[in-house]
Amino acid sequence: MMDELNNHDGLDRNERDDIFSKVVRAGKRTYFFDVKATRQNDYYLTITESKKRFGQDGKFFFEKHKIFLYKEDFEKFAEGLNEVVDYIKANNGEAPEYNKPTQPTEEQEVEVLQNELSNISFDDLDNN
Repeated sequence: MMDELNNHDGLDRNERDDIFSKVVRAGKRTYFFDVKATRQNDYYLTITESKKRFGQDGKFFFEKHKIFLYKEDFEKFAEGLNEVVDYIKANNGEAPEYNKPTQPTEEQEVEVLQNELSNISFDDLDNN
């Protein structure tokens, strides 16, 4: 299941830097593709991978990995990604569930909501 959110809802650009978001649930992982804007209104992409992990105390937490992709790198990034995906398909085959849509579990739905609420970080703010 994929969800899309278009944040053009009449808010002034200075009030919000999120432009467009797409959530992709894939097995035990959730990927967040977020289009953001700098103060100069240049768009860039953040890709966040979120996985649920359990600590030694038995409580769960979400491990997140984030990359920032700027528009001047889009073409080379897409070419590289397509090349390695094609290589894997040709040499290792596709995973059996690759083309099968999966329904998110209730646990995954809760994870996505918690991630959306806890994904705010001052480190993500552009200081330009």
